[in-house]
Amino acid sequence: MEKDTWNQTIHEIRSKLDIVQIISEYLPLVQKGKNFFGVCPFHDDTHPSMSVSREKQIYRCFSCGARGNVFTFVQEYEHLTFRDTLQKLSEKAGVPLQGFTYKKKDDKYEKYYQMYEITNKYFLNNLKTNQGKQAREYLHGRMITDDMIRDFGIGLSLDTSNDLVTLLSKKGYNLQELNDLGLATNNRDLYCNRIMFPLKDLSGRIVAFSGRRYDGIKENKYVNTKGTPIFQKGDILYNYYDARESVRKKNQVIVMEGFMAAIRSITIGLTNVVSLMGTAMTKEQVALLKRMSQNVILCFDGDEAGRKASISNGEELEKQGFQVKVAELSDDLDPDDYIIKKGKESFLSLIENAIPYRDYKIKSLKKGVDLNSNEEVSAYIDRVLQEASKISDEIRRELILKSLEKEFNIGYNTLEKRLLTYLDTQSKPKEEAPPVPIKPRVGKKDKYEIAERTLLYDMLMNQKARNHFERGELVFPTEQERFLASEIIYYYKIYGSLAAADFYTYLQDKKELLQLLDEVLELEIEEEFTEDRWNAYVRVVNEKNKNLEIERLKKTMKELNDPLEQAKIGERIRKLKMGS
Repeated sequence: MEKDTWNQTIHEIRSKLDIVQIISEYLPLVQKGKNFFGVCPFHDDTHPSMSVSREKQIYRCFSCGARGNVFTFVQEYEHLTFRDTLQKLSEKAGVPLQGFTYKKKDDKYEKYYQMYEITNKYFLNNLKTNQGKQAREYLHGRMITDDMIRDFGIGLSLDTSNDLVTLLSKKGYNLQELNDLGLATNNRDLYCNRIMFPLKDLSGRIVAFSGRRYDGIKENKYVNTKGTPIFQKGDILYNYYDARESVRKKNQVIVMEGFMAAIRSITIGLTNVVSLMGTAMTKEQVALLKRMSQNVILCFDGDEAGRKASISNGEELEKQGFQVKVAELSDDLDPDDYIIKKGKESFLSLIENAIPYRDYKIKSLKKGVDLNSNEEVSAYIDRVLQEASKISDEIRRELILKSLEKEFNIGYNTLEKRLLTYLDTQSKPKEEAPPVPIKPRVGKKDKYEIAERTLLYDMLMNQKARNHFERGELVFPTEQERFLASEIIYYYKIYGSLAAADFYTYLQDKKELLQLLDEVLELEIEEEFTEDRWNAYVRVVNEKNKNLEIERLKKTMKELNDPLEQAKIGERIRKLKMGS
Protein backbone atom coordinates (compact mmCIF):
# COMPACT_ATOMS: atom_id res chain seq x y z
CA MET A 1 0.00 0.00 0.00
CA GLU A 2 1.46 3.38 -1.04
CA LYS A 3 2.24 5.99 1.60
CA ASP A 4 -0.58 8.34 0.55
CA THR A 5 -3.11 5.50 0.50
CA TRP A 6 -1.76 4.37 3.86
CA ASN A 7 -2.41 7.82 5.36
CA GLN A 8 -5.85 8.00 3.76
CA THR A 9 -6.73 4.64 5.31
CA ILE A 10 -5.56 5.81 8.72
CA HIS A 11 -7.58 9.01 8.28
CA GLU A 12 -10.68 7.03 7.34
CA ILE A 13 -10.35 4.81 10.43
CA ARG A 14 -9.74 7.77 12.72
CA SER A 15 -12.61 9.83 11.26
CA LYS A 16 -15.10 7.02 11.90
CA LEU A 17 -14.15 6.74 15.57
CA ASP A 18 -14.93 9.11 18.42
CA ILE A 19 -11.98 9.39 20.81
CA VAL A 20 -14.33 10.11 23.73
CA GLN A 21 -16.26 6.91 23.10
CA ILE A 22 -13.10 4.82 22.64
CA ILE A 23 -11.35 6.13 25.77
CA SER A 24 -14.61 5.69 27.72
CA GLU A 25 -14.30 1.97 26.99
CA TYR A 26 -11.10 1.95 29.03
CA LEU A 27 -11.77 4.42 31.85
CA PRO A 28 -14.58 6.66 33.13
CA LEU A 29 -14.81 10.17 31.66
CA VAL A 30 -16.81 13.10 33.03
CA GLN A 31 -17.80 16.04 30.85
CA LYS A 32 -16.81 19.49 32.10
CA GLY A 33 -17.62 22.19 29.59
CA LYS A 34 -16.82 21.08 26.08
CA ASN A 35 -14.07 18.62 27.12
CA PHE A 36 -14.10 15.34 29.03
CA PHE A 37 -11.87 14.49 31.98
CA GLY A 38 -10.61 11.28 33.53
CA VAL A 39 -7.81 9.82 35.64
CA CYS A 40 -4.69 9.56 33.48
CA PRO A 41 -3.62 5.91 33.09
CA PHE A 42 -0.07 6.81 32.11
CA HIS A 43 1.19 8.01 35.48
CA ASP A 44 0.34 7.71 39.18
CA ASP A 45 -2.74 9.93 38.98
CA THR A 46 -5.23 10.21 41.85
CA HIS A 47 -7.25 13.11 40.46
CA PRO A 48 -8.61 13.50 36.91
CA SER A 49 -5.83 15.26 35.04
CA MET A 50 -6.42 13.96 31.51
CA SER A 51 -8.52 16.05 29.16
CA VAL A 52 -10.15 14.59 26.05
CA SER A 53 -11.32 16.90 23.28
CA ARG A 54 -14.14 15.65 21.08
CA GLU A 55 -13.70 18.68 18.85
CA LYS A 56 -10.01 18.03 18.12
CA GLN A 57 -10.14 14.25 18.71
CA ILE A 58 -7.05 14.36 20.90
CA TYR A 59 -6.26 13.88 24.59
CA ARG A 60 -3.65 15.34 26.87
CA CYS A 61 -2.63 15.00 30.51
CA PHE A 62 -1.94 18.28 32.29
CA SER A 63 0.32 16.51 34.78
CA CYS A 64 2.57 14.05 32.92
CA GLY A 65 2.28 15.50 29.42
CA ALA A 66 0.87 12.37 27.76
CA ARG A 67 -0.87 13.42 24.56
CA GLY A 68 -2.07 12.01 21.27
CA ASN A 69 -4.99 10.73 19.25
CA VAL A 70 -7.09 7.58 19.42
CA PHE A 71 -4.28 5.46 17.93
CA THR A 72 -1.76 6.76 20.45
CA PHE A 73 -4.06 6.09 23.40
CA VAL A 74 -4.93 2.51 22.47
CA GLN A 75 -1.33 1.69 21.54
CA GLU A 76 0.07 3.02 24.83
CA TYR A 77 -2.76 1.72 27.01
CA GLU A 78 -2.72 -1.83 25.65
CA HIS A 79 1.03 -1.98 24.97
CA LEU A 80 0.42 -2.84 21.31
CA THR A 81 2.44 -2.32 18.17
CA PHE A 82 1.08 0.32 15.81
CA ARG A 83 0.15 -2.45 13.37
CA ASP A 84 -1.92 -4.27 16.00
CA THR A 85 -3.49 -0.99 17.12
CA LEU A 86 -4.50 -0.19 13.55
CA GLN A 87 -5.95 -3.67 13.11
CA LYS A 88 -7.97 -3.39 16.32
CA LEU A 89 -9.38 0.04 15.50
CA SER A 90 -10.00 -0.77 11.84
CA GLU A 91 -12.35 -3.52 12.96
CA LYS A 92 -14.19 -1.09 15.24
CA ALA A 93 -14.45 1.45 12.42
CA GLY A 94 -15.43 -1.14 9.80
CA VAL A 95 -12.56 -0.16 7.50
CA PRO A 96 -10.72 -3.07 5.82
CA LEU A 97 -6.92 -3.16 5.82
CA GLN A 98 -6.47 -5.20 2.68
CA GLY A 99 -3.00 -4.83 1.22
CA PHE A 100 -1.78 -2.89 4.24
CA THR A 101 1.84 -3.39 5.20
CA TYR A 102 3.61 -1.77 8.08
CA LYS A 103 7.30 -2.05 8.76
CA LYS A 104 7.52 -3.61 12.17
CA LYS A 105 10.15 -2.19 14.46
CA ASP A 106 12.76 -4.69 15.54
CA ASP A 107 11.90 -6.18 18.93
CA LYS A 108 15.02 -7.41 20.65
CA TYR A 109 12.88 -9.75 22.72
CA GLU A 110 10.89 -11.25 19.85
CA LYS A 111 13.02 -14.40 19.97
CA TYR A 112 12.20 -14.82 23.66
CA TYR A 113 8.45 -14.68 22.99
CA GLN A 114 8.89 -17.29 20.27
CA MET A 115 10.71 -19.58 22.71
CA TYR A 116 7.84 -19.34 25.18
CA GLU A 117 5.28 -19.95 22.46
CA ILE A 118 7.08 -23.13 21.35
CA THR A 119 7.43 -24.24 24.97
CA ASN A 120 3.72 -23.73 25.62
CA LYS A 121 2.75 -25.81 22.58
CA TYR A 122 5.10 -28.53 23.82
CA PHE A 123 3.45 -28.55 27.27
CA LEU A 124 -0.05 -28.55 25.75
CA ASN A 125 0.78 -31.56 23.61
CA ASN A 126 2.30 -33.45 26.55
CA LEU A 127 -0.96 -33.31 28.50
CA LYS A 128 -2.83 -34.93 25.62
CA THR A 129 -0.50 -37.95 25.39
CA ASN A 130 -0.60 -41.23 27.31
CA GLN A 131 2.10 -39.82 29.58
CA GLY A 132 -0.33 -37.11 30.58
CA LYS A 133 -3.06 -39.48 31.78
CA GLN A 134 -2.26 -39.15 35.51
CA ALA A 135 -2.10 -35.37 35.26
CA ARG A 136 -5.43 -35.25 33.40
CA GLU A 137 -7.03 -37.43 36.08
CA TYR A 138 -5.64 -35.14 38.77
CA LEU A 139 -7.10 -32.07 37.04
CA HIS A 140 -10.47 -33.76 36.56
CA GLY A 141 -10.41 -34.69 40.25
CA ARG A 142 -9.96 -31.01 41.03
CA MET A 143 -13.04 -30.35 38.89
CA ILE A 144 -10.93 -28.80 36.12
CA THR A 145 -12.67 -29.88 32.95
CA ASP A 146 -11.23 -30.43 29.48
CA ASP A 147 -12.84 -27.15 28.42
CA MET A 148 -11.03 -25.33 31.24
CA ILE A 149 -7.77 -27.03 30.28
CA ARG A 150 -8.20 -25.78 26.72
CA ASP A 151 -9.39 -22.27 27.60
CA PHE A 152 -6.55 -21.58 30.03
CA GLY A 153 -3.83 -23.33 28.04
CA ILE A 154 -2.94 -25.74 30.84
CA GLY A 155 -0.14 -28.15 29.91
CA LEU A 156 2.31 -30.64 31.36
CA SER A 157 6.07 -30.90 31.76
CA LEU A 158 7.20 -34.52 31.58
CA ASP A 159 9.42 -36.36 34.00
CA THR A 160 11.98 -37.05 31.29
CA SER A 161 15.68 -36.59 30.84
CA ASN A 162 15.86 -33.24 29.08
CA ASP A 163 13.22 -33.06 26.37
CA LEU A 164 12.44 -29.33 26.36
CA VAL A 165 16.08 -28.24 26.29
CA THR A 166 16.72 -30.74 23.49
CA LEU A 167 13.72 -29.46 21.50
CA LEU A 168 14.65 -25.78 21.78
CA SER A 169 18.33 -26.45 21.12
CA LYS A 170 17.44 -28.19 17.87
CA LYS A 171 15.52 -25.07 16.86
CA GLY A 172 18.65 -22.97 17.23
CA TYR A 173 18.22 -21.46 20.71
CA ASN A 174 21.37 -21.59 22.82
CA LEU A 175 21.59 -22.96 26.35
CA GLN A 176 22.49 -19.63 27.91
CA GLU A 177 19.26 -18.12 26.59
CA LEU A 178 17.25 -21.02 28.03
CA ASN A 179 18.85 -20.52 31.44
CA ASP A 180 18.40 -16.74 31.33
CA LEU A 181 14.72 -17.07 30.39
CA GLY A 182 13.87 -19.49 33.19
CA LEU A 183 13.15 -22.44 30.92
CA ALA A 184 16.24 -24.33 32.06
CA THR A 185 18.60 -24.43 35.01
CA ASN A 186 22.19 -25.58 34.67
CA ASN A 187 21.39 -26.50 31.06
CA ARG A 188 18.66 -28.93 32.17
CA ASP A 189 14.85 -28.72 32.04
CA LEU A 190 13.65 -26.57 34.95
CA TYR A 191 10.11 -27.96 35.00
CA CYS A 192 9.75 -31.73 35.48
CA ASN A 193 6.51 -33.61 36.07
CA ARG A 194 4.43 -30.53 36.78
CA ILE A 195 1.11 -29.22 35.54
CA MET A 196 1.97 -26.03 33.70
CA PHE A 197 -0.04 -22.80 33.82
CA PRO A 198 1.03 -20.15 31.27
CA LEU A 199 1.27 -16.52 32.39
CA LYS A 200 0.63 -13.71 29.89
CA ASP A 201 1.95 -10.19 29.70
CA LEU A 202 -0.15 -7.07 29.10
CA SER A 203 -0.34 -7.80 25.38
CA GLY A 204 -1.47 -11.40 25.80
CA ARG A 205 1.90 -12.99 25.03
CA ILE A 206 3.09 -15.93 27.14
CA VAL A 207 6.11 -14.81 29.15
CA ALA A 208 6.28 -17.21 32.10
CA PHE A 209 4.93 -20.41 33.67
CA SER A 210 3.86 -21.66 37.03
CA GLY A 211 4.35 -25.40 37.45
CA ARG A 212 2.38 -27.35 40.08
CA ARG A 213 3.39 -30.73 41.46
CA TYR A 214 0.49 -33.21 41.22
CA ASP A 215 1.93 -36.68 41.90
CA GLY A 216 2.19 -36.51 45.69
CA ILE A 217 5.98 -36.15 45.78
CA LYS A 218 6.92 -33.80 48.60
CA GLU A 219 8.82 -30.88 47.15
CA ASN A 220 7.87 -27.29 46.41
CA LYS A 221 4.21 -27.33 45.38
CA TYR A 222 4.83 -24.59 42.81
CA VAL A 223 7.85 -23.63 40.75
CA ASN A 224 7.51 -20.26 39.03
CA THR A 225 9.52 -18.56 36.31
CA LYS A 226 12.16 -16.27 37.76
CA GLY A 227 12.46 -12.64 36.79
CA THR A 228 13.60 -12.31 33.17
CA PRO A 229 13.94 -9.51 30.61
CA ILE A 230 10.30 -10.14 29.57
CA PHE A 231 8.76 -11.08 32.93
CA GLN A 232 8.63 -9.55 36.40
CA LYS A 233 5.92 -10.99 38.63
CA GLY A 234 5.09 -7.66 40.22
CA ASP A 235 4.54 -5.98 36.85
CA ILE A 236 1.58 -8.07 35.68
CA LEU A 237 -1.79 -9.33 36.85
CA TYR A 238 -2.90 -12.83 35.98
CA ASN A 239 -5.78 -12.71 33.46
CA TYR A 240 -5.33 -8.96 32.91
CA TYR A 241 -5.30 -9.28 29.14
CA ASP A 242 -8.40 -11.48 28.95
CA ALA A 243 -10.37 -9.64 31.67
CA ARG A 244 -10.18 -6.12 30.22
CA GLU A 245 -13.39 -6.17 28.18
CA SER A 246 -15.44 -7.76 30.97
CA VAL A 247 -14.10 -5.25 33.51
CA ARG A 248 -15.00 -2.40 31.18
CA LYS A 249 -18.58 -3.62 30.76
CA LYS A 250 -19.11 -4.24 34.48
CA ASN A 251 -17.00 -1.25 35.60
CA GLN A 252 -15.63 -3.43 38.37
CA VAL A 253 -12.62 -5.67 38.86
CA ILE A 254 -12.30 -8.54 41.35
CA VAL A 255 -8.79 -9.05 42.70
CA MET A 256 -7.64 -12.42 44.10
CA GLU A 257 -4.37 -13.96 45.29
CA GLY A 258 -3.63 -16.93 43.04
CA PHE A 259 -4.31 -17.90 39.46
CA MET A 260 -6.27 -21.05 40.43
CA ALA A 261 -8.73 -18.83 42.30
CA ALA A 262 -9.09 -16.69 39.17
CA ILE A 263 -9.50 -19.72 36.90
CA ARG A 264 -12.21 -21.24 39.10
CA SER A 265 -14.07 -17.94 39.36
CA ILE A 266 -13.98 -17.41 35.60
CA THR A 267 -15.60 -20.83 35.04
CA ILE A 268 -18.66 -19.75 37.07
CA GLY A 269 -19.11 -16.53 35.11
CA LEU A 270 -16.94 -14.03 36.98
CA THR A 271 -14.88 -13.01 33.99
CA ASN A 272 -13.85 -9.64 35.47
CA VAL A 273 -11.25 -11.32 37.70
CA VAL A 274 -7.48 -10.82 37.98
CA SER A 275 -5.00 -12.19 40.50
CA LEU A 276 -1.77 -10.96 42.06
CA MET A 277 -0.04 -14.36 42.29
CA GLY A 278 0.67 -13.44 45.92
CA THR A 279 -0.74 -11.12 48.57
CA ALA A 280 1.44 -8.00 48.29
CA MET A 281 0.25 -5.54 45.67
CA THR A 282 2.96 -3.60 43.86
CA LYS A 283 2.67 -0.02 42.65
CA GLU A 284 2.85 -1.38 39.09
CA GLN A 285 -0.18 -3.58 39.75
CA VAL A 286 -2.04 -0.65 41.30
CA ALA A 287 -1.36 1.29 38.10
CA LEU A 288 -2.75 -1.61 36.03
CA LEU A 289 -5.91 -1.72 38.15
CA LYS A 290 -6.31 2.01 37.63
CA ARG A 291 -6.39 1.34 33.90
CA MET A 292 -9.17 -1.17 34.40
CA SER A 293 -11.63 0.34 36.88
CA GLN A 294 -11.82 2.49 39.99
CA ASN A 295 -14.21 -0.06 41.53
CA VAL A 296 -12.38 -2.98 43.15
CA ILE A 297 -13.56 -6.03 45.10
CA LEU A 298 -10.82 -7.76 47.09
CA CYS A 299 -11.38 -11.49 47.48
CA PHE A 300 -8.35 -12.97 49.19
CA ASP A 301 -8.04 -16.26 51.03
CA GLY A 302 -10.01 -16.63 54.25
CA ASP A 303 -6.97 -17.27 56.45
CA GLU A 304 -5.17 -14.71 58.59
CA ALA A 305 -2.69 -13.88 55.81
CA GLY A 306 -5.60 -13.19 53.45
CA ARG A 307 -7.29 -10.93 55.98
CA LYS A 308 -4.10 -8.94 56.52
CA ALA A 309 -3.66 -8.65 52.76
CA SER A 310 -7.22 -7.34 52.37
CA ILE A 311 -6.52 -4.61 54.93
CA SER A 312 -3.09 -3.54 53.66
CA ASN A 313 -4.05 -3.58 49.98
CA GLY A 314 -7.45 -2.02 50.62
CA GLU A 315 -5.80 0.83 52.53
CA GLU A 316 -3.42 1.58 49.67
CA LEU A 317 -6.15 1.37 47.03
CA GLU A 318 -8.36 3.81 48.94
CA LYS A 319 -5.43 6.23 49.16
CA GLN A 320 -5.17 5.98 45.38
CA GLY A 321 -8.82 6.95 44.94
CA PHE A 322 -10.38 3.50 44.38
CA GLN A 323 -13.81 2.52 45.64
CA VAL A 324 -12.94 -0.69 47.49
CA LYS A 325 -15.10 -3.53 48.78
CA VAL A 326 -14.09 -6.82 50.40
CA ALA A 327 -15.64 -10.28 49.94
CA GLU A 328 -14.76 -12.18 53.12
CA LEU A 329 -14.34 -15.95 52.82
CA SER A 330 -15.11 -18.24 55.75
CA ASP A 331 -13.44 -21.35 57.18
CA ASP A 332 -9.96 -20.31 55.98
CA LEU A 333 -10.93 -21.31 52.42
CA ASP A 334 -9.50 -19.85 49.26
CA PRO A 335 -11.92 -19.01 46.40
CA ASP A 336 -11.09 -22.23 44.53
CA ASP A 337 -11.94 -24.47 47.51
CA TYR A 338 -14.90 -22.29 48.49
CA ILE A 339 -16.55 -22.69 45.10
CA ILE A 340 -15.91 -26.45 45.05
CA LYS A 341 -17.20 -27.01 48.61
CA LYS A 342 -19.99 -24.44 48.90
CA GLY A 343 -21.05 -23.99 45.32
CA LYS A 344 -21.36 -21.37 42.65
CA GLU A 345 -24.42 -19.56 44.03
CA SER A 346 -22.92 -19.16 47.49
CA PHE A 347 -19.76 -17.62 46.06
CA LEU A 348 -21.63 -15.32 43.66
CA SER A 349 -23.72 -14.12 46.60
CA LEU A 350 -20.54 -13.44 48.55
CA ILE A 351 -19.22 -11.25 45.73
CA GLU A 352 -22.56 -9.53 45.23
CA ASN A 353 -22.72 -8.63 48.93
CA ALA A 354 -19.11 -7.55 49.38
CA ILE A 355 -18.90 -4.89 52.07
CA PRO A 356 -17.19 -1.48 51.85
CA TYR A 357 -13.53 -1.69 52.78
CA ARG A 358 -13.79 0.65 55.77
CA ASP A 359 -16.63 -1.45 57.26
CA TYR A 360 -14.53 -4.57 56.73
CA LYS A 361 -11.57 -3.00 58.51
CA ILE A 362 -13.74 -1.89 61.43
CA LYS A 363 -15.09 -5.43 61.71
CA SER A 364 -11.57 -6.87 61.68
CA LEU A 365 -10.41 -4.57 64.49
CA LYS A 366 -12.45 -6.57 67.00
CA LYS A 367 -10.51 -9.78 66.38
CA GLY A 368 -8.32 -10.57 69.40
CA VAL A 369 -9.75 -7.81 71.63
CA ASP A 370 -10.27 -8.88 75.26
CA LEU A 371 -13.77 -7.60 75.90
CA ASN A 372 -13.26 -8.02 79.66
CA SER A 373 -10.44 -5.47 79.62
CA ASN A 374 -11.60 -1.86 79.84
CA GLU A 375 -8.24 -0.74 78.46
CA GLU A 376 -8.47 -2.94 75.37
CA VAL A 377 -12.13 -2.06 74.80
CA SER A 378 -11.33 1.66 75.02
CA ALA A 379 -8.46 1.30 72.55
CA TYR A 380 -10.70 -0.73 70.23
CA ILE A 381 -13.47 1.89 70.28
CA ASP A 382 -10.94 4.63 69.61
CA ARG A 383 -9.61 2.76 66.55
CA VAL A 384 -13.16 2.22 65.28
CA LEU A 385 -13.89 5.94 65.57
CA GLN A 386 -10.70 6.75 63.68
CA GLU A 387 -11.81 4.50 60.85
CA ALA A 388 -15.36 5.90 60.96
CA SER A 389 -13.95 9.41 60.49
CA LYS A 390 -12.64 8.31 57.08
CA ILE A 391 -16.17 7.40 55.90
CA SER A 392 -17.84 10.26 54.04
CA ASP A 393 -21.39 8.87 54.40
CA GLU A 394 -22.94 10.49 57.52
CA ILE A 395 -25.59 7.79 57.82
CA ARG A 396 -22.98 5.02 57.93
CA ARG A 397 -21.06 6.95 60.58
CA GLU A 398 -24.18 7.34 62.70
CA LEU A 399 -24.97 3.63 62.42
CA ILE A 400 -21.47 2.86 63.70
CA LEU A 401 -21.93 5.20 66.67
CA LYS A 402 -25.29 3.66 67.57
CA SER A 403 -23.85 0.18 67.29
CA LEU A 404 -21.01 1.07 69.68
CA GLU A 405 -23.48 2.79 72.05
CA LYS A 406 -25.64 -0.32 72.20
CA GLU A 407 -22.83 -2.88 72.43
CA PHE A 408 -20.74 -1.16 75.09
CA ASN A 409 -23.37 0.98 76.86
CA ILE A 410 -21.49 4.21 76.19
CA GLY A 411 -23.27 7.54 75.76
CA TYR A 412 -23.85 8.53 72.14
CA ASN A 413 -22.72 12.09 72.86
CA THR A 414 -19.41 10.84 74.26
CA LEU A 415 -18.77 8.79 71.12
CA GLU A 416 -19.83 11.62 68.83
CA LYS A 417 -17.56 14.10 70.62
CA ARG A 418 -14.55 11.83 70.12
CA LEU A 419 -15.50 11.21 66.48
CA LEU A 420 -15.70 14.96 65.85
CA THR A 421 -12.09 15.40 66.96
CA TYR A 422 -10.99 12.95 64.26
CA LEU A 423 -13.30 14.53 61.68
CA ASP A 424 -11.74 17.92 62.41
CA THR A 425 -8.31 16.40 61.79
CA GLN A 426 -9.53 14.85 58.54
CA SER A 427 -11.00 18.15 57.33
CA LYS A 428 -7.81 20.16 57.79
CA PRO A 429 -6.33 20.85 54.38
CA LYS A 430 -3.11 19.00 53.74
CA GLU A 431 -0.23 20.79 52.13
CA GLU A 432 0.50 18.92 48.97
CA ALA A 433 3.42 19.54 46.69
CA PRO A 434 2.31 20.48 43.19
CA PRO A 435 2.50 17.59 40.73
CA VAL A 436 5.86 17.35 38.97
CA PRO A 437 5.36 16.74 35.27
CA ILE A 438 6.99 13.57 34.04
CA LYS A 439 7.51 15.22 30.68
CA PRO A 440 8.26 18.87 31.50
CA ARG A 441 6.55 21.32 29.23
CA VAL A 442 7.98 24.57 27.94
CA GLY A 443 7.88 27.36 30.51
CA LYS A 444 6.50 30.88 30.19
CA LYS A 445 6.71 32.14 26.61
CA ASP A 446 7.65 35.62 25.46
CA LYS A 447 5.59 37.64 22.98
CA TYR A 448 7.52 36.23 20.03
CA GLU A 449 6.94 32.57 20.95
CA ILE A 450 3.26 33.29 21.57
CA ALA A 451 3.00 34.88 18.13
CA GLU A 452 4.81 32.01 16.41
CA ARG A 453 2.73 29.31 18.13
CA THR A 454 -0.52 31.19 17.44
CA LEU A 455 0.26 31.53 13.75
CA LEU A 456 1.06 27.80 13.52
CA TYR A 457 -2.17 27.07 15.40
CA ASP A 458 -4.12 29.14 12.88
CA MET A 459 -2.45 27.28 10.03
CA LEU A 460 -3.52 23.96 11.56
CA MET A 461 -7.10 25.07 12.03
CA ASN A 462 -7.89 27.45 9.18
CA GLN A 463 -7.46 27.44 5.41
CA LYS A 464 -7.29 31.24 5.23
CA ALA A 465 -4.17 31.17 7.43
CA ARG A 466 -2.62 28.53 5.17
CA ASN A 467 -3.37 30.73 2.14
CA HIS A 468 -1.67 33.71 3.78
CA PHE A 469 1.43 31.61 4.50
CA GLU A 470 1.63 30.32 0.92
CA ARG A 471 1.51 33.91 -0.37
CA GLY A 472 4.85 34.43 1.38
CA GLU A 473 3.58 36.78 4.08
CA LEU A 474 5.42 34.94 6.83
CA VAL A 475 8.82 33.35 7.48
CA PHE A 476 9.18 31.58 10.80
CA PRO A 477 12.39 32.32 12.74
CA THR A 478 13.36 28.72 13.61
CA GLU A 479 14.05 25.72 11.44
CA GLN A 480 11.61 23.48 13.35
CA GLU A 481 8.80 26.01 12.90
CA ARG A 482 9.53 26.24 9.19
CA PHE A 483 9.52 22.44 8.89
CA LEU A 484 6.20 22.16 10.75
CA ALA A 485 4.62 24.88 8.60
CA SER A 486 5.79 23.08 5.45
CA GLU A 487 4.38 19.77 6.68
CA ILE A 488 1.02 21.46 7.37
CA ILE A 489 0.85 22.83 3.83
CA TYR A 490 1.99 19.54 2.28
CA TYR A 491 -0.49 17.48 4.28
CA TYR A 492 -3.42 19.69 3.31
CA LYS A 493 -2.49 19.67 -0.37
CA ILE A 494 -2.21 15.87 -0.45
CA TYR A 495 -5.29 14.97 1.61
CA GLY A 496 -7.57 17.97 1.14
CA SER A 497 -8.30 18.35 4.86
CA LEU A 498 -6.38 18.70 8.08
CA ALA A 499 -7.35 17.48 11.54
CA ALA A 500 -4.97 17.65 14.50
CA ALA A 501 -5.76 14.01 15.34
CA ASP A 502 -4.68 12.82 11.87
CA PHE A 503 -1.65 15.09 11.83
CA TYR A 504 -0.41 13.35 14.99
CA THR A 505 -0.22 10.03 13.19
CA TYR A 506 1.36 11.63 10.12
CA LEU A 507 4.18 13.05 12.27
CA GLN A 508 4.64 9.95 14.44
CA ASP A 509 8.26 9.39 13.34
CA LYS A 510 9.25 13.06 13.69
CA LYS A 511 9.62 13.49 17.46
CA GLU A 512 10.90 17.08 17.39
CA LEU A 513 7.99 18.21 15.23
CA LEU A 514 5.56 16.34 17.48
CA GLN A 515 6.93 18.18 20.49
CA LEU A 516 6.42 21.51 18.71
CA LEU A 517 2.91 20.43 17.68
CA ASP A 518 2.17 19.70 21.35
CA GLU A 519 3.24 23.22 22.30
CA VAL A 520 1.06 24.70 19.55
CA LEU A 521 -2.03 22.77 20.59
CA GLU A 522 -1.52 23.70 24.24
CA LEU A 523 -2.68 27.21 23.35
CA GLU A 524 -6.36 26.10 23.32
CA ILE A 525 -7.36 29.29 21.47
CA GLU A 526 -11.08 29.89 21.81
CA GLU A 527 -11.48 32.80 19.38
CA GLU A 528 -12.12 32.25 15.68
CA PHE A 529 -9.43 33.13 13.15
CA THR A 530 -9.36 36.80 12.13
CA GLU A 531 -7.30 38.70 9.58
CA ASP A 532 -6.43 41.29 12.20
CA ARG A 533 -4.95 38.70 14.57
CA TRP A 534 -2.96 37.11 11.77
CA ASN A 535 -1.54 40.43 10.62
CA ALA A 536 -0.73 41.53 14.18
CA TYR A 537 1.23 38.37 14.94
CA VAL A 538 2.99 38.42 11.56
CA ARG A 539 4.26 41.89 12.49
CA VAL A 540 5.59 40.50 15.79
CA VAL A 541 7.38 37.63 14.02
CA ASN A 542 8.81 40.00 11.41
CA GLU A 543 10.13 42.13 14.26
CA LYS A 544 11.92 39.10 15.67
CA ASN A 545 13.31 38.20 12.25
CA LYS A 546 14.61 41.77 11.89
CA ASN A 547 16.25 41.65 15.32
CA LEU A 548 17.87 38.29 14.53
CA GLU A 549 19.18 39.66 11.23
CA ILE A 550 20.59 42.73 12.97
CA GLU A 551 22.38 40.51 15.50
CA ARG A 552 23.76 38.37 12.67
CA LEU A 553 25.04 41.44 10.79
CA LYS A 554 26.65 42.86 13.92
CA LYS A 555 28.51 39.64 14.46
CA THR A 556 29.64 39.60 10.83
CA MET A 557 30.79 43.21 11.05
CA LYS A 558 33.00 42.43 14.08
CA GLU A 559 34.70 39.65 12.16
CA LEU A 560 35.58 41.92 9.20
CA ASN A 561 38.82 43.93 8.92
CA ASP A 562 37.84 45.94 5.84
CA PRO A 563 36.44 49.36 6.94
CA LEU A 564 34.54 49.71 3.67
CA GLU A 565 32.72 46.39 4.11
CA GLN A 566 32.01 47.27 7.75
CA ALA A 567 30.45 50.52 6.61
CA LYS A 568 28.22 48.72 4.11
CA ILE A 569 26.95 46.35 6.80
CA GLY A 570 26.49 49.26 9.18
CA GLU A 571 24.27 50.94 6.59
CA ARG A 572 22.18 47.79 6.21
CA ILE A 573 21.75 47.64 10.00
CA ARG A 574 20.65 51.28 10.04
CA LYS A 575 18.04 50.68 7.35
CA LEU A 576 16.72 47.61 9.15
CA LYS A 577 16.30 49.60 12.35
CA MET A 578 14.48 52.33 10.45
CA GLY A 579 12.24 49.72 8.84
CA SER A 580 13.26 50.45 5.29
